[in-house]
Amino acid sequence: MSYEFASSFAQTSGLLYFVGMFGAALLYALWPRNRERFDAASRMPLSEE
Repeated sequence: MSYEFASSFAQTSGLLYFVGMFGAALLYALWPRNRERFDAASRMPLSEE
């Protein structure tokens, strides 16, 4: 295994991992079931409690 192959493989797999994790986070944030939780969290800094 050469350095060029290992470097290319690491870059490609890292990019795919990052895109996959970003997609998973985006799906989690935009999933309809989580809307109420995120709406409540967005109002939390403004609450007087």
